[in-house]
Amino acid sequence: MTTVTAETASELNVPGSASGSADDHEHSRIRPAPVTTPEVDTLVAAGELLRALAAPVRIAIVLQLLESERCVHEIVDALGVAQPLISQHLRVLKSAGVVHGERHGREVVYRLVDEHLSHIVVDAVTHVEEG
Repeated sequence: MTTVTAETASELNVPGSASGSADDHEHSRIRPAPVTTPEVDTLVAAGELLRALAAPVRIAIVLQLLESERCVHEIVDALGVAQPLISQHLRVLKSAGVVHGERHGREVVYRLVDEHLSHIVVDAVTHVEEG
């Protein structure tokens, strides 16, 4: 377990840190923070993963791949976005470990590496739609 210093705690907004107290805001529907904070490396990796998902086109790609694996031209047709832009977003998702591409002849078929990640996207979209 990594020790969270006052400096990293304020940056990470860990409860009880110098940046604010639990008394500053009342959030009756938010679950309390876990008793132990994950290691900083874990938090950094989670942040990088969330950044990889933080683009509307990438969210749409994940939702498409949740339905079934698809090749690039199927994603282009479904989303109405230019092929070079889809390929660029797929590279970001692939480097973040969100999708995997497998060559089938002249095409690359993409699929989600882990459907757990799609739940993050589905939950976020549902949350926004519920307003």
